[in-house]
Amino acid sequence: MIDATGLIVTPGLIDLHSHADFTVLGAPTAESCLYQGVTTLVTGNCGMSPFPGPSGSPWPDLAGFAAAVDAARPAVNLAPLVGHGALRAAVLGQQRRAPDQDELDRMRGLLATAAEQGAFGLSTGLIYAPGSFAATDEIEALAAVAARHDLLYATHMRDEGDRLIEAVEEALAVARASGVRLQISHLKAMGPANHGKVARALALMDAAAARGLDVACDVYPYTASSTTLTSRLPGWAMDGGTGALLARLADPATRERVLADLRPAVGRTFLPEGVIIAELSPGPYGARVGDSIAAIARDTGVEPAEAVLDVLAAHDAAVTIVNHAMAERDVQDVLRHPAGAVASDGWVLRAPGDGHPHPRNFGTFARVLGPSVRGAGVVPPAEAVRKMTALPATRLALGERGTVAPGQVADLAVFDPESTADHATYGDPWRYASGARHVLVAGELVLGDGTPTGARPGRTLLRTAPAR
Repeated sequence: MIDATGLIVTPGLIDLHSHADFTVLGAPTAESCLYQGVTTLVTGNCGMSPFPGPSGSPWPDLAGFAAAVDAARPAVNLAPLVGHGALRAAVLGQQRRAPDQDELDRMRGLLATAAEQGAFGLSTGLIYAPGSFAATDEIEALAAVAARHDLLYATHMRDEGDRLIEAVEEALAVARASGVRLQISHLKAMGPANHGKVARALALMDAAAARGLDVACDVYPYTASSTTLTSRLPGWAMDGGTGALLARLADPATRERVLADLRPAVGRTFLPEGVIIAELSPGPYGARVGDSIAAIARDTGVEPAEAVLDVLAAHDAAVTIVNHAMAERDVQDVLRHPAGAVASDGWVLRAPGDGHPHPRNFGTFARVLGPSVRGAGVVPPAEAVRKMTALPATRLALGERGTVAPGQVADLAVFDPESTADHATYGDPWRYASGARHVLVAGELVLGDGTPTGARPGRTLLRTAPAR
């Protein structure tokens, strides 16, 4: 029996956009989630999923990956999407070209298999190689398969800066052509010249919805993003994968071509003072984690674009950044919109750890429920809870979760509204949230009196799996 006097009981929170599939096997206790009341994470976003892998990979399909997750006994549930980038890599590798008909059919077949094995959706990451190599017609062909299986299509769009509106129009065109249900991932406008465009993007969504399209979006409550440093490079530079990129950076003439294509973004959608090194593979810039590209450029006597290439070349192109380039008013516009779900775009982590990750990994949901957002009057508390529970459950067609009602799975969270707050910051990101007093997954207490119990009843949720 849990005494919830003076507390708030909600459904377990559902993180509609996460990358937990890449960290949960190493952190199955999922403390970063439990301290926020998150019980289910949607994975496979931005075109990235651990399956289907190429020949010889550990997880050639969803069934294999789901078995690995379940064997790890996570504290929380995972609801997987299949990534277009993974589909493309399994068939085409890292080639920057259109698939022929046989290759497209193979991708469609892999997607159909994932759907039959229980995937909830298809995702694209159209700024990340190899997904960025795909033309719209390739995406439409795969989205049509997703539509036939009633999967959600979640897209990290082709541009979130100067061509944001064109990218929204492309996403809507894919939905119109295929009939798929559309989810625009982490809707944002990058760079001061583009601040304010989110309102127009939402208006395009609303107009499409009025004409019958099933379209929604999600957002994290921060004005900085986090991504790979290679995503800032021109697409052609990534043709052939990381090894080919490093060879290009080692060739002076080709490196100059990369610089010429990178420079126009510097100071516009890529602000050197606001681009912070979050994580690096071993190498000479290891001590610069937490520093900006601008600081590295100043200290080494080169321009910022040169510093980007220097860091990439020195660390095998394995560099993660935090990028401060958004406006608070744009974030709030999405938070206020009825179709805007709250999602972290984060990983499952256990503190303390290495590197300098984005605070969204530890604070997204507590930030919205606490004084940072709720206290500012941006979203009423009940509406904030809906954006973390019933709304994402509806988008996923996850009918047995997302509400508190007889017959529903007992994924529940109990919060103290007075102490609910985020504590992770850009300068000190490895800090858990506060305020979640009790959290249950499938009726089992995983957080009791604000402390993890050690119970790990989570599993991979599959569209074909029976409710428990």
